[in-house]
Amino acid sequence: MTTAQTAPPPSMRLRELVFGAACAAALRAAVRLGVADALGDEPRSVEDLAGAVKAEPGPLRRLLRALSCYGLFAERPDGTFAHTDMSRLLREDDPHSLRHISLWCTEPWTWDAWPRLDEAVRTGRNVVEDLYGKEFFTYLNQDAPESADVFNRAMTTSSVQSARDVADFLDLSRSSSVADIGGGQGHVVASLLEKYPSMHGALLDLPRVVDNADPRLRAGGALADRVRVLAGDCRVAVPVRADAYIIKNILEWDDDSTARTLRNVIEAGGPGARVVVIENLVDDTPSMRFSTAMDLLLLLNVGGAKHTTESMTRRLTDAGLVIGDVRPVNPYLHAFDCTVPG
Repeated sequence: MTTAQTAPPPSMRLRELVFGAACAAALRAAVRLGVADALGDEPRSVEDLAGAVKAEPGPLRRLLRALSCYGLFAERPDGTFAHTDMSRLLREDDPHSLRHISLWCTEPWTWDAWPRLDEAVRTGRNVVEDLYGKEFFTYLNQDAPESADVFNRAMTTSSVQSARDVADFLDLSRSSSVADIGGGQGHVVASLLEKYPSMHGALLDLPRVVDNADPRLRAGGALADRVRVLAGDCRVAVPVRADAYIIKNILEWDDDSTARTLRNVIEAGGPGARVVVIENLVDDTPSMRFSTAMDLLLLLNVGGAKHTTESMTRRLTDAGLVIGDVRPVNPYLHAFDCTVPG
């Protein structure tokens, strides 16, 4: 365990940080090679692993040794390598897999964008439009379909995993209906409908998103008779009335878009409606290194931002909501439990 006595001196720590890109690149390489999937419950020699992933043994050993410095894989005294709790999360079949998220955060466009972070900080603008001549998601879908697919898989993985936490966290026993606003494929509303068998729900998101809604919500699905799947932009209108509204990880736009979304939800719900806003925060959270990094990535690609507790509170109260409490859902998410005043 690292202690104050054994911690590396500042000059060594800074050198490690400067080479942080090497860790990200090594992690991406291991995922693309399929090392975590090839390594089972028992330790395995580099030669065996190299044969399984079609790589050269020497370079593969160097890759695994570099990753083992960060707790990703473990090198044993006999030269074999074994899984760690972290490296198992790179497996495709792990229920908590971060494989697709690891790929998303190291996609080719990120290596183009990160060196221009100083430019984004100076101007407050995203750099992707200057890099590729078009808005970020337009670029992904038109020019980088493989990266768009990685994004979709990463978001689905993240949504499925966090939906379970949200459903466990929320007590909606006094609500008969819930609407998931900008809810992607609807994993949150599906989890809530499964938790509350008498509840009805709605999912609102863009047409291309809800076209791929969770199979449980589509015609013939187990929850289809209790849910409405609506195509639309919540910044334009929220055409659904419910007792409770969930707004998760979408208030990362410019202030005007955020204000319009909240106004539309308030108008749709009316006095007494419950509005639960769930977001990553860049302060007062165990995951600050992750959330602040995602905050900078949002600046680079879409000019968006993650929130502090204060900035989120200000936007919600400015919109007219009354905040009841703010509590962590898990180490990465906080919930702002609000109501529309009478």
